[in-house]
Amino acid sequence: MPLSSIIRRPSFEENPKLAKAAHNLSTLLAAIGQKSIPESTESKVNEIIVGVNNFQGSDPQLIKQMGVAQTAILKLVKDELGIVAKNHHQNQWLALGMATFGIPLGVVFGAALGNMAFLGIGLPIGMGIGLAVGSGKDKQAEVEGKQLDWAAK
Repeated sequence: MPLSSIIRRPSFEENPKLAKAAHNLSTLLAAIGQKSIPESTESKVNEIIVGVNNFQGSDPQLIKQMGVAQTAILKLVKDELGIVAKNHHQNQWLALGMATFGIPLGVVFGAALGNMAFLGIGLPIGMGIGLAVGSGKDKQAEVEGKQLDWAAK
């Protein structure tokens, strides 16, 4: 069973934000279609797309619905198959590095120098550590074939 696609609406040409949301969702579906995924996952993705295609609300509500659908599809594919979007781990580890490494290092610098104003020094260090770890995980996912050729724009 192939993946469903987004049904074009006349308002796509009138509303650039709606067109962008539809393009992002369509390219995500195309990227998932390039991977061999089980039929059970395909049917779940198709259910989400049918929900978007049958949505009768206003354009702003449809934009929100498309964003929710995109997030749900990415979560579904990650949880069931371990497949992630490009830079997923890098973006995730950026924040984790700042929180887990940056703040404690900043506290150490501040305490060692006797001035807690140096707390902020640890954040860029933690950011760098997080980016390095995330980039490594993204490269590993790419080597294993667990990375979609897709990034939200």
